[in-house]
Amino acid sequence: MRISIILAAVMIAGSCNVSKKASKNNFTPPSNIVVAHRGAFKKNNFPENSIAALKEAIRLKCTGSEFDVRMTADDSLIINHDPDYNKLVIEKTPYADLIKFKLSNGEKLPTLREYILAGLENNTSTQLVCEIKPSGVSKERGKAIAEKSLKLFKKLEADKNVSYISFDYDILKKIVELNPSAITQYLDGNKSPEQLKADGISGCDYHFSVFQNHPEWITSAKQNGILLNAWTVNNANEMDWLIANDFNFITTNEPELLFERIKQAPSSKGWKLVWSDEFNYKGLPDSTKWSYDVGGHGWGNNELQYYTTADTTNAIVKNGKLFIRAIKQKKEDKNYTSARLVSKNKGDWQYGKIEVSAKLPAGRGMWPAIWMLSTDWNYGGWPESGEIDIMENVGYNPDTVFASVHTKTFHHSIGTQKTKGLQVANPYTAFHKYGIEWYRDRIDFFINDILFFTFNNTGKGFEEWPFDKKFHLLLNVAVGGNWGGVKGVDETIFPASMEIDYVRVYQQ
Repeated sequence: MRISIILAAVMIAGSCNVSKKASKNNFTPPSNIVVAHRGAFKKNNFPENSIAALKEAIRLKCTGSEFDVRMTADDSLIINHDPDYNKLVIEKTPYADLIKFKLSNGEKLPTLREYILAGLENNTSTQLVCEIKPSGVSKERGKAIAEKSLKLFKKLEADKNVSYISFDYDILKKIVELNPSAITQYLDGNKSPEQLKADGISGCDYHFSVFQNHPEWITSAKQNGILLNAWTVNNANEMDWLIANDFNFITTNEPELLFERIKQAPSSKGWKLVWSDEFNYKGLPDSTKWSYDVGGHGWGNNELQYYTTADTTNAIVKNGKLFIRAIKQKKEDKNYTSARLVSKNKGDWQYGKIEVSAKLPAGRGMWPAIWMLSTDWNYGGWPESGEIDIMENVGYNPDTVFASVHTKTFHHSIGTQKTKGLQVANPYTAFHKYGIEWYRDRIDFFINDILFFTFNNTGKGFEEWPFDKKFHLLLNVAVGGNWGGVKGVDETIFPASMEIDYVRVYQQ
């Protein structure tokens, strides 16, 4: 994982400043990206923001444990997310009245001092992530809460083991003014990384949807040395996307799940994301990433569709998905239209890991495919330069997905293709992950991370292994054809769509 040198240095420096009461803890640089949101509370049903939840985050060795700071009517700093506690407005209530009510596990409402001391005890790995809540009284009171909090962290010799976050930009600017070396992260999601850098803010800690809508901010943050954090991420698919994009931190109510996703992530095996489309936009597919193969000449398989170009009838992005749609529609001499997308602009690779999450179109006559062809045709035309079929399905053979390779020696025209099918539950109603890992000596084929087929490099030349050159990716839905149309076409199935959730390409 990408670890900020700045943050690592801060945490290392913190090892020299931990209080003696904290048993001379030695904090280590971040070893993971997991930040427990309001502590690790969920699995064991601890109260949010409780000391029990904090201690569980420390036990799990989360890199951070987030908590919320507010100030009572008598200027006591306490830990609570909401502006009220047991129907009492915190900013209008003295602390003595608030602590009459226990948390659900019997703890009293903790003060910031108690929370800091608990966070230092037997803790060598978990940073305190202090969210300073905006004041409902005034902007100045919000800044006063920040100043008072900083002084307390310094007094307890914990100021090197904390980062500050807030939805109030002025609070963060006040913290930077008081302590320019403090780690600060903005939560509201309306500032670019360039603006954060200009104002001395260390990181953007935004809801994950902000980064989906502004993927350029991920690149910009890395270029400008701005920390990347996302909240509150509790879904495995969203975690996987953030891990793939090399975020510094992920804030979650599900730290145990996030640790598991990290273990299973391609990055844990040395893969680095080099190209992707998450389809977090609307309209036509991104023209900087995709072009089209166009026409209705049968594509060597006597297919029945006409592939259109940049037509939202056949290729459209909406609701976070790409839809490739086969339509019963007259085009030239064809009775159906569809789309065949081709990766472009650095969308070709020599070796790597390709993952595509897809839901397939159902029905007799459908022939969806996720596959690869040679970019430069170094060894001649098809099949000499090779073909890698990551996923093919024909509608008359439901629930079975095939992977194949084609070369001069091995191809379907002469019945020697190397192929294997795997039964997949619900391919037409659920998304499944189809992928390959392509090395110099073999290509491994996976469905949902299960290896089911390997094609080995025999070392006998390009006739059997042309896969030492660049290949690009294709996504398409064909109608009929030599394979897809063996049992005809069901005219009642249209329109029929293949939905793509994401495409990710990694290299080592």
